[in-house]
Amino acid sequence: MARIDESRAFLPVNIAVLTVSDTRTADNDTSGDTLVSRIEAAGHHVVTRAIEQDDANAIEVLLRRWIADAAIDVVVTTGGTGITGRDVTPEAFDRVLDKKIEGFGELFRMLSYQKIGTSTMQSRAIGGVASGTYMFALPGSPGAVKDAWDDILVWQLDIRHRPCNLVELMPRLQEHLRVAAVR
Repeated sequence: MARIDESRAFLPVNIAVLTVSDTRTADNDTSGDTLVSRIEAAGHHVVTRAIEQDDANAIEVLLRRWIADAAIDVVVTTGGTGITGRDVTPEAFDRVLDKKIEGFGELFRMLSYQKIGTSTMQSRAIGGVASGTYMFALPGSPGAVKDAWDDILVWQLDIRHRPCNLVELMPRLQEHLRVAAVR
């Protein structure tokens, strides 16, 4: 069973939060607010936050800017992961990801199934890595954000989590670039 190793020091990570929606504003972005409050309660830093329309090109531009920013370790988005014509967050992620973390979406849907049943099949939650930055696309409901953060991300973004976690892998995410530079 997973556990926190109290002998290790907590290491906060820098997280960018993006809400993808045609209808949300700073005044009514409940999913973004839920995510930010949980990130901060866990001891991490929200270094930037934005709201972007359901437009794959605009999402891609913003993601590429954040991925290129060395001050951002993780990008978490909320919204745009459904199956309607306007839901394009996974498509924008596909344009920038170097590697997918298939287990994130699988685990999210498994956990979500326990709460909302077969409706979870409509979620296209996705995780991956782009230029050394972790990226996670969550559904746009506050409940889904809570589930993804509380049941998965809070643990995997804590270096004290055992038997393993994503933070301890961060220094190695771009090692393929160092090997290529040596050749």
